[in-house]
Amino acid sequence: MGSIDIVGPLFQPLRLGAVTLSHRVVQAPTTRMRSTKESDGVSVPNDLNVEYYTQRASPGGLMITEATPISRLAAGYPGVPGIFTPSQVAGWKKVTSAVHAKGAYIYCQLWHVGRATVPSFIEGKRALSATDVPISGKAMDGNEYATTPPRPMTVEEIQETVKEYAAASKRAIEAGFDGVEIHAGNGYLLDQFLHDNVNNRTDDYGGSIEKRSRIVLEVLQAAAEAIGAERVGIRLSPYNYFQDTRDSNPNVHWLWLCSQIAALPAKLRPAYVHMVEPRFDEVLDEDAKMVSLAGGKPSLDVFRPTLKKAGIAFLAAGNFNSQNAGPKLLEDGADAVAFGRLFIANPDLPRRLKEGLPLNQYDRSTFYGADPPEKGYTDYGFYSI
Repeated sequence: MGSIDIVGPLFQPLRLGAVTLSHRVVQAPTTRMRSTKESDGVSVPNDLNVEYYTQRASPGGLMITEATPISRLAAGYPGVPGIFTPSQVAGWKKVTSAVHAKGAYIYCQLWHVGRATVPSFIEGKRALSATDVPISGKAMDGNEYATTPPRPMTVEEIQETVKEYAAASKRAIEAGFDGVEIHAGNGYLLDQFLHDNVNNRTDDYGGSIEKRSRIVLEVLQAAAEAIGAERVGIRLSPYNYFQDTRDSNPNVHWLWLCSQIAALPAKLRPAYVHMVEPRFDEVLDEDAKMVSLAGGKPSLDVFRPTLKKAGIAFLAAGNFNSQNAGPKLLEDGADAVAFGRLFIANPDLPRRLKEGLPLNQYDRSTFYGADPPEKGYTDYGFYSI
């Protein structure tokens, strides 16, 4: 018997909402902090960003941008390009035009950091979150998060934020994006509502998983109504520990959320759900993470069937490589695989995977900015003999 082609499944076409992909090697969203500061809290995509995304664009491939703030007060990091000013929309237009010229598709990941920021980054205002529970440790300005804990959002502020996601979705289309991905993972605002170790509200947005999920479902529907559900995806990370998120029962709680996403009317149902494998974490290495989760039998396979029945595609991310990505598709564990660190270091990653070529090693020290900014950003080589 011949050996199984474990790479082949990555290079089958895939209909994903409004677009048809030529292959299933997706560029995952990765914060890089390389944009130009226009004013306090406002960073704009620049020519270096254009080069970075263009390098990684491939015919029929899907790219998801770095997390992109939807408003001035949604941002938590310097050098991160937003999508809330005309100059940012114009900057992103240069990126999307260059990516489209290479035949690729690109989605904008829409972001609100919630409590993952401090007043010095947001005009002296307190960060907003589901509750007043701060993140432990220090923010990027060197101050302890606990020194200025977040303020619980009022219902009116929640509803206004839902509208901001819809408005940002429209601006993304104006900027030439093929769609948007709602960032509801990794301990940021929407994830702060989902996790029961953070959300201790007692109103309609807290307590039960039904209430904790409410803002996420409202954002999904608002984005779908703004630009069409076929151009909307969502990122979730039920098992992530980043930013002090640790839910009591992620299998049950996120399955409920997925069932509600699947139950949305077809005209509001997103094109895909994008999840992070339980083995991946920014805090723990893979072995330690899996030991910590051992009692809960974590697996993305819990969520896949519910979404598949509703015609919602499933993207998996988290420590994938040339050996385990193809089998994930062969076993019907996902429709496509998103690569973060490997795409950072290998601008021609789809080709390298398809042809079995060696991979560049990534430099972790340059992930979140470097001097000069090209270092670890646009200076990784393409494969050559």
